[in-house]
Amino acid sequence: MADTAPTPAEHRFPCDQCGADLRFDPGAGALVCDYCGHAQAAEPAAHPVTAIRELSFDKAVAGQLATEEIEETRVLSCTNCGAQVEFAPDIHAAECPFCATPVVTDTGTHRHIKPRGLLPFALDEGAARRAMTDWLGSLWFAPSGLQDYARNGRRMQGIYVPYWTFDADTTSRYTGERGTVYYETVTVMHEGKRQRRQVAKIRWTPASGRVARAFDDVLVLASRSLPARYTDALEPWDLGALKPYSPQFLAGFRAEGYQVPLATGFEQARVKMDAVIIRDVRFDIGGDQQRIHRIDTDMRDVTFKHILLPVWLAAYKYRGKTYRFVVNGRSGRVQGERPWSPVKIAIAVVLGLIVAGAVGYVMANS
Repeated sequence: MADTAPTPAEHRFPCDQCGADLRFDPGAGALVCDYCGHAQAAEPAAHPVTAIRELSFDKAVAGQLATEEIEETRVLSCTNCGAQVEFAPDIHAAECPFCATPVVTDTGTHRHIKPRGLLPFALDEGAARRAMTDWLGSLWFAPSGLQDYARNGRRMQGIYVPYWTFDADTTSRYTGERGTVYYETVTVMHEGKRQRRQVAKIRWTPASGRVARAFDDVLVLASRSLPARYTDALEPWDLGALKPYSPQFLAGFRAEGYQVPLATGFEQARVKMDAVIIRDVRFDIGGDQQRIHRIDTDMRDVTFKHILLPVWLAAYKYRGKTYRFVVNGRSGRVQGERPWSPVKIAIAVVLGLIVAGAVGYVMANS
């Protein structure tokens, strides 16, 4: 019997008091109604928090995941940056939160592996905006107009950004060489005189062995909408606080569909794992220096999770250029475009020349 495609999900939570839509309030850690102020728990008592279950990587790439692990959501695709952002069914035109490009598109769906966990927002929009403007204010030669625009401009967008995490048990056999530094005394001529000096040399001896490493929650960005240098700068994430996925945490926020396939994500995770294994091998070889000739890694029990991490995002068009800023929705770490003010730079150059001239004049007269 063929699997039936899941119906695109719509996550709305009416207020018990007035019927208006509730939103998740990071400050209160609960669903709050902006109309009547009623609040209710984001985690219903009937569904207590449980451990987040990992999924088999091999089954997923073979297309053997259970139907309940797959869902469809309704998305709008940005023609400029490629972001796929979830929107309510009644929205057909919007502005991309990632690059501020107007998006007008037909209704589409994104069929994907369901998120297994998420980190709820801990900072509200006001706290995120203060973190962003403080960061801009700390930058030398940033345009004052952009700082004012960011401080008083439109609201930032709360976006859940998709990530993969991977677990694996590894055993690696290696061959290489251990380098031990020793010193020899040699005689050299210096300014016509014989001098004795200590010269460092390395004695290489063969080395081989085995190292084991259990990897847990190797994090890989599953979005292509933001440069990796931005999202990498938002780390670390407190993954120990992950909660099992519940659409209630998304109330009032948007979520981006992943664009990096699972297999590609695992290739990126392997790069991170291999770097750790190389470090382990060097430590196991010991000595003062190491040469690695070969590493053969056996990887077992590979599992993964699709998770969502909270990011406050601002995209401003200022004097014909788009500036993007991202804020970690948990810690408040900020990253974004580095703005420059030609006027401030010119003033600094002129002042520098004046100071240099004054110093030169004083030195000449003294």
